[in-house]
Amino acid sequence: MNATSGPHPVGALLLCRADPETVRPPAQLLREHLLLAPAGDGWSVLVPEGKPWLHGGEPVEQVVTGWDTALAVSAAGWPVVAFWWDRDRAGLTLAAGFRRTVGYTWLADGTPVGEDEAMRTFAARLALDPVLDVQALEPLTEPDPDADAATRLLGVVAVLGRLGLALPTGLHPGGSADRLRSAALAQGAEQLEWSGWREAVRAELDVVEGGPLGPYLRGPKARVLGAAQLAAGVPLLIWGLGRRSGGWATAGALLVAHGALGLVYDRLREG
Repeated sequence: MNATSGPHPVGALLLCRADPETVRPPAQLLREHLLLAPAGDGWSVLVPEGKPWLHGGEPVEQVVTGWDTALAVSAAGWPVVAFWWDRDRAGLTLAAGFRRTVGYTWLADGTPVGEDEAMRTFAARLALDPVLDVQALEPLTEPDPDADAATRLLGVVAVLGRLGLALPTGLHPGGSADRLRSAALAQGAEQLEWSGWREAVRAELDVVEGGPLGPYLRGPKARVLGAAQLAAGVPLLIWGLGRRSGGWATAGALLVAHGALGLVYDRLREG
C-alpha cells in the first residue's frame, strides 16, 4: 500500500552493528524502555517499547537521533543506524563514535529531500562496496512514484543485508510502534531494564575487558604494565624535580599515576 492511501504510523528502529551482549550495556545507559534482539550476523536491533516522542513534545526524528548518538559515543567503535518515520516523513541517521552524524530523509510519499552526498557518506562509513552497494543506494535518492517512504527504508535494509543484517520476522520499517513491539516480543526479544549505575558500569567494564585491551586492563599483563610504568615513572619524576624540569616531572607523574591506577584497578576488579 502506498503511504498516501492511509494513515501513517509513527515508529523507530535502531540497528547496531554488534551482537546483543555488546549492545546491552550501552543501551541500558539510555534508561529507556527498549527491546533487544539479534538481527543477523554481527547485528542487533533495538525496538522502543514506549513512545517518548508522544510525551516529551519532541519529534521522533529528534528523539531517535539522540539515542543513536548516545549509543555510538558510548560504544566501542561500532556504528548505529536509526530508522524513523512519522506522518509526514521518514529517514535514517548513522552515528559512529564522535564523528558527526549523517542522515537522509524522504517525504511520506517517497519523495527524496536529502542530499546525495549524505547517502554516499553513509555507505563509506559502513564500509559498503563503493561500486555495487552505492549503485544499489542511488535509486533511493531519485524520484519514484511507486515507492513510498517505507519502501525506501526497506531498500536500505536490503543493502545492509549484504553486511549480514537480517531483521527478525515482523520488524520492518514503517510499522506502528505497537506492532513492532508485539513482533519483537513474539520473536523472543529481551526487555532491557535499568539496573542502576553500579550494575551498568560493571557490565560496561566486562565488555571492555573482553575486548582487545582487556589483557592490559586486568590480569598478569596488566600488572606487568603497571609495574613497568611505576618503575619508569618514579626515577623520571625524581630526576625531573631535581633538575626543575616541569616537562619531565609531568611525564614521570603521569607514568606513576597510570601505573598505580592500573594496579589498583586490577586489584579492585579481582576482588
